[in-house]
Amino acid sequence: MSDKYEVVIGLEIHSQLNTKSKMFCGCDNNAEGKEPNSVTCPVCMGMPGTLPVINKKALEWTFLLGLALGAKIADQFNFERKQYFYPDLPKGYQITSQTTPPLIGGHLDLEIDVDESRHPTSRNSLTIEHVHLEEDAGKLIHAGDHSLVDLNRAGTPLLEIVTNPDFRSPLEAKLFMQELQRILRYLGISSADMEKGHLRCDGNISLRPVGQKEFGKKVEIKNINSFSSLERALEFEIKRQTEMLDNGETIEQETRGWDDAKNITVSQRSKEMAHDYRYFPEPDLPPVVPVKAFDLENLKKQIPELPAQKRKKYVEEFGLGKTEADILVGDMGLANYFEESVDMVKTSEGSQNIIKRIANLILGDVLAYLNANNQNILNFKINEANLWDLATKLESGEISSKIGKEVFIAMAETGKSADEIISEKGIKQVSDTGELEKIVSEIIAANQGQVEQYRKDVEANGSSPMLNWFVGQAMKATKGQANPGVVMEVLKKLLG
Repeated sequence: MSDKYEVVIGLEIHSQLNTKSKMFCGCDNNAEGKEPNSVTCPVCMGMPGTLPVINKKALEWTFLLGLALGAKIADQFNFERKQYFYPDLPKGYQITSQTTPPLIGGHLDLEIDVDESRHPTSRNSLTIEHVHLEEDAGKLIHAGDHSLVDLNRAGTPLLEIVTNPDFRSPLEAKLFMQELQRILRYLGISSADMEKGHLRCDGNISLRPVGQKEFGKKVEIKNINSFSSLERALEFEIKRQTEMLDNGETIEQETRGWDDAKNITVSQRSKEMAHDYRYFPEPDLPPVVPVKAFDLENLKKQIPELPAQKRKKYVEEFGLGKTEADILVGDMGLANYFEESVDMVKTSEGSQNIIKRIANLILGDVLAYLNANNQNILNFKINEANLWDLATKLESGEISSKIGKEVFIAMAETGKSADEIISEKGIKQVSDTGELEKIVSEIIAANQGQVEQYRKDVEANGSSPMLNWFVGQAMKATKGQANPGVVMEVLKKLLG
């Protein structure tokens, strides 16, 4: 980034809500995989004479998000008509609450510990201007020289989260989006899947000379469908605007589209101003007074433990590293699986080690197995109690890490417990000192040359690489079932 200019970024984020029905009608809100225009009715298709009815659950979930983000819930707000023509907007206007939003303010705190060149500021509390609720438009399907209209999505409840221009780097904007996605999923109000269009984002970006208070001319970037695309689009725009300013050119306020294949933004149109939309109150819907329609205190109690709280707990209480905590918290299902496994651990000396062992199993073996088999943690065959039991056996030395790998795979494929697998395969680790002394004695007797080398090394250097050779022979003799730690102690004793 240039030292001459300060980057100013704001986001407009759209999130579809997972309600059963659409925003103003009774149509099924889940149109995934269904025939185009099959999940519609006269209301969401904008037929004359139809009347909208507010979806109460969509309102409730809007307030739930507001409480989670620390926003002020408006005393009263109105739905209004936003007038504009678009082929997939059947009524010719959109019902929204943009000018009198239900949520005002709010913030999202991030812990950012990254390269200063990618994140030049230290402000980790990023603020929200407002959140409003509206209906989504339909979808255009471009096919060759013509476009098709699918109205299945028309009328879907849609939250728009409008941030303040707080971001000073593309990375900061991406991290904000990722954390917001986690919050939406933890609240259970949106799947927030960017690939499916359930979560969409427009980025507003401008540059200004360092030290200048006034904002530069902003450019809005649309067609952003992934976190990576958001960061790359903003980075490209910073480079483009920097070069223009250095050449004495003027930045025009406009809307640009992101071309993901070419990694560039492309001019689409000059930016419309708000008055072009001719807002006026929706005459068929009454004003909403949240405090009268909802028990906000009870709603607040429904907020689950959010990602930031979980991260703190995992680091401070469970002793995990920040990276480990981030990965676990990033997937709500994975976090729940981890915590339910940890709940099995009794508070005693060594319990912290078992918790770390559980985390390592999930972050290593479990994730590797799920990815290799295209599975989800929700249908994973090893339940939480069995994972805890496996972790306990590994930590106590009852089974070796090598045996543990074999047992884990069998557990994942069958859903059986570690004890069942160990019993069936006869692979329990040998830790009996007397039994191992007999095996090691036979190895020593058969390899006197290596014994002499070991003793020479120890006399000269205090240690010998031959010790590991003997451990390997013992593991081979027991088909990997010997406890390596016990073998080591027995060898030191018998070799002298």
